[in-house]
Parts: sequence; structure tokens; C-alpha cells
Amino acid sequence: MQAILEQLEEKRERARMGGGQRRIDSQHAKGKLTARERLDVLLDPGSFEEYDMFVEHNCTDFGMDEQHIPGDGVVTGSGTINGRLVYVFSQDFTVFGGALSERHAEKICKVMDMAMKVGAPVIGLNDSGGARIQEGVASLGGYAEVFQRNVLASGVVPQISLIMGPCAGGAVYSPAMTDFIFMVKDSSYMFVTGPDVVKTVTNEVVTQEELGGASTHTTKSGVADLALENDVEALLRTRDFVDYLPLSNRETPPVLPTHQGLENDESLDTLIPDSANKPYDMHELIRKVSDEGSFFELQPKHAANIITGFGRVEGQTVGFVANQPLVQAGVLDISSAKKGGRFVRFCDAFNIPIVTFVDVPGFLPGVAQEHNGIIKHGAKLLFAYAEATVPKITCITRKAYGGAYDVMASKHLRGDLNYAWPTAEIAVMGAKGAVEIIFRNQSEEQIAERTKEYEDRFANPFVAASKGFIDEVIMPHSTRRRIAVGLRKLRTKELANPWKKHDNIPL
Repeated sequence: MQAILEQLEEKRERARMGGGQRRIDSQHAKGKLTARERLDVLLDPGSFEEYDMFVEHNCTDFGMDEQHIPGDGVVTGSGTINGRLVYVFSQDFTVFGGALSERHAEKICKVMDMAMKVGAPVIGLNDSGGARIQEGVASLGGYAEVFQRNVLASGVVPQISLIMGPCAGGAVYSPAMTDFIFMVKDSSYMFVTGPDVVKTVTNEVVTQEELGGASTHTTKSGVADLALENDVEALLRTRDFVDYLPLSNRETPPVLPTHQGLENDESLDTLIPDSANKPYDMHELIRKVSDEGSFFELQPKHAANIITGFGRVEGQTVGFVANQPLVQAGVLDISSAKKGGRFVRFCDAFNIPIVTFVDVPGFLPGVAQEHNGIIKHGAKLLFAYAEATVPKITCITRKAYGGAYDVMASKHLRGDLNYAWPTAEIAVMGAKGAVEIIFRNQSEEQIAERTKEYEDRFANPFVAASKGFIDEVIMPHSTRRRIAVGLRKLRTKELANPWKKHDNIPL
């Protein structure tokens, strides 16, 4: 018995050491934690239970039969975050560069299958050189097995990817199919083909950071949601983030205690500037509606003309979507429509109510927008709101013009409660543009007179309210109370879409 126990402990120690002390030191020298150290930060102390610690690869080619390391480059198992169950895998760059083998993939698939069976989030810590070349097509098959599970788990359990090292080729597609991607600045990269291949094929010279670094993917491409400073910040922010999410689509998010009441906030009465062309920061409204200013923003630097993220109202998780007048006057364009649409669909899949703040002058005009498909891309946001069956509360603060009024969770898209501030303007277009079309042959003086006439008629929320498109015109200072009371009423909401295998969103 004693001999077996000693052998067990020896094998465990070999697995814990991964690729050995020299490679662990190399990982630390790059400012990166090891696979196990990352799990220590992410999970509650003492909660991690590891699976498949002794699994080894089955490759015999290229001398691989002489290189066996227990665990085969990935640490898998379950643990808790603030007492709630999650399943995790953490790739170990010290073992064969974290390269994915057939057995490595099987370990990841096992925890994903378990997560779907019991209903718990999957968090993947990605730090891998890609497919293990020595295994050839077997490693590619392993990736495809993981991809298949990403698809099956989509909308069933939340999936979060942390990119904490290189992620290239087929390896990027698994994170791409998860719900959220967090990257680490200066040490994580995502690209389908690396700089060397790009140079060979297209003659473009580009660095890893420029091609697929955290900054690139959180500003230009929108592939990732957040860029964090280092491993520890990324892991701690993930702990905070998980608190906003339900464990699965069969549950609701946790309700956390709050000490903030529903008192009026008089400062909101002066949020809208006197001039219709002057911007203001929509973050201020979101934070004053949320409990203690709680707001976890996603993609803050990508398509910043729309704001998306999670907050809490009376302890309940809420998904906030808001036009941002500070950026391009809050106009809707291709990037913001895709960003907003994906977020709305996540909220709907996981029983998270959606609160929408509207100040939108319309869709962005231009040849580039039209040629790049704003019609189809804009329809994604429209489609997402229209199919959503979770509670939807909308508040129009200022402009709601044209088709953008319809798209932003209007009453016509089954909005449950649609409010407007007295400063709201709901019309087909701005007064000046409308008058110049309707009265195009009149003099400047007549145009000015007609513009004032149009503003008096439409630059207010009352025409829409008279038709029942707005449920109530509310004072800005009462917004938090109105939304909180509305969410209370809607907790028992029941609404179902017609049966279908799945919809055909305009991709």
C-alpha cells in the first residue's frame, strides 16, 4: 500500500511540474502564470477538483513515444467562483508548448460534456501553440470535437475564453464560438495565419501585436471583449464577471443584496443639454440607474457609439444597451449593430432582462457602409430585439429618428415597457431635413418657419404617446424607480416564439 501511495504522489508531482522547472521559470520570465497558478487565482481556494491528471498522449511518431508528461498539456476539472460551480480547462504552455493532441482534446471535451449535463459555465484558459504537429490529422480531429461541443453548448451554458498566450490557426475558432473573450495585453495573440504566412502570401509586413494582439481585437476587429493588463487582472475580472451570469439557460442570474433604494436622482433632469447637437455621456445614466453604479462594460473600445454591458437593478442582473451620443452622435453603423445584436441574443438566451436607452439620429450614411452591407448587418440588431422574449424596457432620452427608432427595442418589437423623457424626439427624421424634403421649393424664410412648425409638432414624445407607442412620458429623475418597478412586474413574464428548429438570422 505504501509503495502505491508513494507512486501516486510521485505521478501527481510530475503532473504538477508540467514541462519542468526550467520551462516554468521561462513562463514566469514572460510575466505569465502557469496553468495551475491561473486556476488558483480564478477559483475559490481549495475548490478545484482535477480530472484526468494522469492522461498521456498516444502518439508514437517522431520520437513522441519517449516523451510522456502526465496531463498532456492541459489541466481540467471543476471548482467554484464565489461559491458557484464552474468547469475549467487551463492549457499548460510548459508541456509541448500547450499544443493540442487527441488526448488533450478529449480532456477538454470531457469537462464540456459534464458542464452541459449539470448546467454550469465553461471557462477556458487558452495558452497554446496550436495543433500538435507530430499527431497530424488526429490533433485536427481533436479540435473539431471541441468545436462541436462549443456549438452544442451555445445558449445552454455560458462559455468564457481567456486568451493568455498565443492562439493561432484552428485554435482561434473555439474561442470565437464562445460567448465572451478576454485577452491579456502584450502576451496574448489571436490570428488564423501568423505574420510569417501573411508576409509570404500577401507581402504585408506586420507584427504579432498589430495582426492579432489584445488592442487590435478589442478596438478594430471586435473579436475580443476586454483587454486586461496581466494574467492576474484578467482572472480577477473574470471572477467578477461570472457573478452577473446564470449557471445555465435553465436558471436566472444570482440576485445580490443592494443598499441603494429607489430615490429620485434630480441630477438626471439636467443630463440632456439645451442644444440638440450637444453630446452627453450615456454612461452617467446607466450608472445612476444601476445598483451602486455597478456596470461591467463589454467591448468599451470597439463600436463605442453603442454601449453594452451588465449591471444590477435591485440586485437583479440587467443587460444594458445604449446609444452613446459622445461617439458619432450615437449613430448606428455596421459595427455597433453587430455588437449590440450579439449582446441582446446572449441576454435572451440566458434569461437576462434588457434595458435599452435610446438617443439615436439614425443609421450612418455612406458608400462604405452600404457596400459593406449595413442593410444585412443593421438587420442583425433588429432581428435580435424582435426575437427576444425576456423582459424588455426601453427609455428614449432624446433623438429616436427613422428606422433606428424601430430597431432600438421599440414597442413594435414587443417592448414590454417603453418610456420617454420629455426631451425625447420621435420622428422619421430631424426637422430641418424633413422640411427641406416636404417643402423643397420654398424660400429660406418659409423653410425656417416650417422647421419650427415641424419641431413643435414632432420634436417631442407626445405624438408617439398618443398612438400608444410610448407607455408613459416620465421625468428623468424617476428613471431608476420606473425601471426597477417595471422589472419587478415582468419577473413572471411568459412569451414564446413559434416552434422552429432554429431561426435564420441575417448573417
